[in-house]
Amino acid sequence: MATPDRFALPQLAESTRKPEWLKVRMPHGQEYERVKAIVRKTGLATVCEEARCPNIAECWGGGTATVMLMGEICTRACRFCHVKVGAPPPLDPEEPGNLALAVKALALEYIVVTSVNRDDRPDGGASHFAAAIRALRRESPRTTVEVLIPDFKGVERDLATVAEARPHVVAHNIETVERLTPTVRDRRAGYRQSLRVLRTLKDRPEQLYTKSSIMVGLGETEDELVQTFRDLREAGVDVLTLGQYLQPSQYHLRVARFVPPADFDRYKQVAETMGFLYVASGPLVRSSYRAAEFFMKGLMEQGRHA
Repeated sequence: MATPDRFALPQLAESTRKPEWLKVRMPHGQEYERVKAIVRKTGLATVCEEARCPNIAECWGGGTATVMLMGEICTRACRFCHVKVGAPPPLDPEEPGNLALAVKALALEYIVVTSVNRDDRPDGGASHFAAAIRALRRESPRTTVEVLIPDFKGVERDLATVAEARPHVVAHNIETVERLTPTVRDRRAGYRQSLRVLRTLKDRPEQLYTKSSIMVGLGETEDELVQTFRDLREAGVDVLTLGQYLQPSQYHLRVARFVPPADFDRYKQVAETMGFLYVASGPLVRSSYRAAEFFMKGLMEQGRHA
């Protein structure tokens, strides 16, 4: 686990108690319990549980889940993220196949596959992602596969490795506005680099749908947020999600502001005028969000019928 020393940076303003709109009910339901049981049996590492996602019941109950590849130790130290940082172990070559079998057992409609950063790998883990995508499409041909990828240092060859495996959707998160990027993200994760990654993926011959996400409440201004919307659209991003940043521990960046639902509604309206195919915006929205995934699956079905 990372030590408090690596977060010895100027902190954002102290936040107050969480408002009512951020409180959620405990997860329950028959489908949620079914998915939970299979996750336990297969040993699947889900971000839904590890990140304590507030939407876990909605997603698991609706046939979607988010899983993490390549271990639980990241080579980067972003100041909003609770994932452990350090020297990760070697990759498990059986992981892509085991993941595909677990997803087949779950009979998921939609799977999001993400990962830690693996800067220790020559390709950043791109070939491992590609193996997982191919295995998932082979074992669960009716499951829509979305990958939420690192930036792979912007190396086009590694982005091509993932794209050529043909996920249905490829996501890479910009996370925050340009001014706050050096404070919020690891120094190796640049705002402009993320935009180049998204543009490169959109220009690929596979014609993939692209997606990105922004956390709000970190001290950004509305003008900066709107400029980020514009930058993402210029990079060809199809789907945008916006959600409230929540501080995972006392050692992470503090919440500067709890953004009220009415502001999220306004952000959504502004972003929609820019031409995104879909915008999910709300306090509890996360990068992997059931409503956005449902929309993407609808696009996939339209393509199949066409």
